[in-house]
Amino acid sequence: MKIIRTSTISISLNVLLKGQLKFLNGFFEVVGISSGDELLDEVSQREGIKTIGIHMERGISPFKDIVSLFRLYSIFRSEKPAIVHSITPKAGLLTMLAGKMAGVPIRMHTFTGLIFPTRKGLVQKVLIKMDRLLCFAATNIYPEGQGVKNDLLNYKITSKPLKVIANGNVNGIDLNYFLPEKISEAQKQLLKKELNIAPSDFVFVFVGRLVGDKGINELVRAFSQISRNTERVVPVKLLLIGPLEEHLDPLYPETLEEIKNNPDILDLGFQKDVRPYLAVSDALVFPSYREGFPNVVMQAGAMGLPSIVSDINGCNEIIVEGQNGMIIPVKNSDKLKTAMEKMLSDTDLYQKLKINSRPMIQSRYEQSVIWNELLKEYKTLLKENNIDV
Repeated sequence: MKIIRTSTISISLNVLLKGQLKFLNGFFEVVGISSGDELLDEVSQREGIKTIGIHMERGISPFKDIVSLFRLYSIFRSEKPAIVHSITPKAGLLTMLAGKMAGVPIRMHTFTGLIFPTRKGLVQKVLIKMDRLLCFAATNIYPEGQGVKNDLLNYKITSKPLKVIANGNVNGIDLNYFLPEKISEAQKQLLKKELNIAPSDFVFVFVGRLVGDKGINELVRAFSQISRNTERVVPVKLLLIGPLEEHLDPLYPETLEEIKNNPDILDLGFQKDVRPYLAVSDALVFPSYREGFPNVVMQAGAMGLPSIVSDINGCNEIIVEGQNGMIIPVKNSDKLKTAMEKMLSDTDLYQKLKINSRPMIQSRYEQSVIWNELLKEYKTLLKENNIDV
């Protein structure tokens, strides 16, 4: 029994579905499709599955999209999967359309985040129509969390039933991997020395793409005001972990200048293993404009870090205000600054948030629970379609 999983870019298969594809491959023949590069090769080797590279544009590009659509159609006709299951917007639209054209009986899409709620005017209308077309071509729709589900309902994207797997998130979290004890004291001290982090420093960390809609402009503005305040008692550092994407939603010039010139901001680029950086940090700051269900907030929590997050889908499901973190309005650098300062100054609150962080993740997002619920969903759909497992 063959299942094809697709994403627009390979890093989504490589990171978002790490371990899951190997697990599912123990029950089905799993094939991964995404833009072909070394990360897709890594998926094939690590997960033990066949992969196929197809370039898919992340933005709107009608001609290239049609080429990608018919390449997917050709592969589906050749591979004859019982299920195609997509994540990410463009891969979702193309996979569902190609799957319908090719007669794939079960066509599943997981909405890991919605773009259109943060857009306006004609762009928003086009994006809504694209998501409605995706849902029309799909047989089963899965919002990654309750917030995404509510947006799909409020914008009337589809009348089909919407189901959240387990407590949300596409992959859950490997609590044995994201375990504070995995990073030794010697490793932490060495990394702190390399990064010039003093024992008295309070370290904020951001993990993700360095683009506008991740809230980096607001974060850098808020942090700079804190770090340049000569009256502050606690010295601070900000670690930025992630690639700078200058072609999509680039940062403001003044933000880039501040990142470059502020000695308390450490731009460390993409890191394959974020655990050591979380281990030397005190709190995650994640002021994103939109998410489906952000893995990094769960990862930070599993490593014992409280988080400051924006009041958006996913973030406001993982973080409970005053319990394992703080929630601030979107696109508000003043409120972000206030929250960061409170975490610095209110030691009792910080300790409470920190103590609760890992247990609250452990109780809701254990990886094996989500994997087994997804496996159960596949088997249920196959049975409903009279397809022998």
